[in-house]
Amino acid sequence: MLPRSLRRVAGLALIGLASSLAHAQDTRPNVLLIIADDMGYADLGIYGSDIRTPNIDSLADGGILFTQFHASPVCATTRAMLWSGNNNTVAGLARQGSFSGPVIPGLAGYENRLSDRVAVLPRLLRDAGYRTYLAGKWHLGTTLEYSPYAAGFERSFALKRGSGNHFDDTGIRPTSDLKYFEDNTETGWPDGEYSTEFYTNKLIEYLETDRDSDRPFFMVAAYTSPHWPLQVPDEDLDLYAGHYDMGYDRLRELRFESLKAAGIIPQESRLPPRNPAIRPFDELDPDEQRLEARKMELYASMLDNLDRHVGRLFDYLRANDLYDDTLIVFFSDNGPAAEDFYYAGPYVEYIQAHYDATYERAGMRGNFLSYGAQWAEAGAAPFKLYKTYPSQGGVVTPLIVKGPGVMPREEYSDIYLTIMDLAPTILELAGASYPDDKAPMLGESAWPYFSGRADAVHDDDYLTVFTHRQYASVRQGDWKLLSLAQPFDESEFTLHNVAEDPGETIDLSLSNPRKRSELLELWRSERVRLGIVLPEDL
Repeated sequence: MLPRSLRRVAGLALIGLASSLAHAQDTRPNVLLIIADDMGYADLGIYGSDIRTPNIDSLADGGILFTQFHASPVCATTRAMLWSGNNNTVAGLARQGSFSGPVIPGLAGYENRLSDRVAVLPRLLRDAGYRTYLAGKWHLGTTLEYSPYAAGFERSFALKRGSGNHFDDTGIRPTSDLKYFEDNTETGWPDGEYSTEFYTNKLIEYLETDRDSDRPFFMVAAYTSPHWPLQVPDEDLDLYAGHYDMGYDRLRELRFESLKAAGIIPQESRLPPRNPAIRPFDELDPDEQRLEARKMELYASMLDNLDRHVGRLFDYLRANDLYDDTLIVFFSDNGPAAEDFYYAGPYVEYIQAHYDATYERAGMRGNFLSYGAQWAEAGAAPFKLYKTYPSQGGVVTPLIVKGPGVMPREEYSDIYLTIMDLAPTILELAGASYPDDKAPMLGESAWPYFSGRADAVHDDDYLTVFTHRQYASVRQGDWKLLSLAQPFDESEFTLHNVAEDPGETIDLSLSNPRKRSELLELWRSERVRLGIVLPEDL
């Protein structure tokens, strides 16, 4: 048998050949996706944060760190776009769960699950000879018919919905249904296990069980950290004690400056205006300040804990001579979360009956704290807003890629790249194909860029249209239309050049009426083609 290094080179040479040939050679690289849940743009150490993330940061050494990777503003839509390489409406997730928006039974695009119009990445890779594993959040269907197993994951342990307890099966809503999938069954949570550690254990278990297999693997660590509720093991409760006593307003400024110092954002970047709805930290009383600082301490501890378990995955891969044969992709599913379901939302009564939100028990099992809009704005610096909104703060997230065939860059990459591009990239790398009888993927393969053979993934005419909760965005080149009005009103679109103004602080509609008109025309035609329904259509 050829040495592993030579087999890897041979495997890369086979990219683009038929999947049957690639499978016969058994030389394709493994693929590991690592997904953080609701992590802020400015939170990784290598992006300038004070939070310790050395294992995730290490991917940039010999890899590529991206500063303009665009996911979507909420968890389920990002996952639908990831697995389909398509727009969220085409993939069946025009709306996430109970969020506001038109609901018409049987309406294509509004199924709230992966639709039959698309072919999904894990199934395509499984059929092309890959072992397929997932542990963590699913959020794309709650019945076995729409489980990870049905989508092509041979082994999985997955949270059905978008959120849960990190230690037990309590959940956030009244239901007698089992809250997790395990392979082709439904199950509960192993009481007392901490989510990030348990999901990591599962993935290592899958690899260990199949360690003698010659088939490459596609593995997804879909962590539920640092998503609320902010909970960590006892030994991590005080990792960041006292670090955030300065408050969220000052941390936002520090994050902005650290991003510039790290070279992640241009030196001429402007910090967006402070959200006037957020009470200034200096106006809080001492007890309020203490609780607010504690929230951020716990959030940082969750991310620190996540990084250590990512390190366990890396250690296993290295110990088994797999690390150098694995393409590793790390990203967050959306911007930082501003929700606080303990005090607002559809499940307040249930959550308050089953959890506490006290300072004394902060971070422990049975405690339910969220870090809220005030800290989310710090995590989203230098952008506008956060999760839920298609402004830059909701959709631009960290992305780091490393692995065989990836050409390292001396500088950070600021090219435009979207969540829809990952599926066609991985299919190309795996030598797998997409069926002709399904909706064509809108994403484009980034492999030519990853491998150093191209200077960009998309040309300047590439169009990205997104809607959710009637919020909408249109992106072409450096130009972006953004509407945050509810109900949707086309006249509310603002125009931004996000290369010059990443904080979306200046509306250029009056100074560039022609560009606004061009993008509006593209919006009108594209939203009809994608099946996006507006109130005026009902």
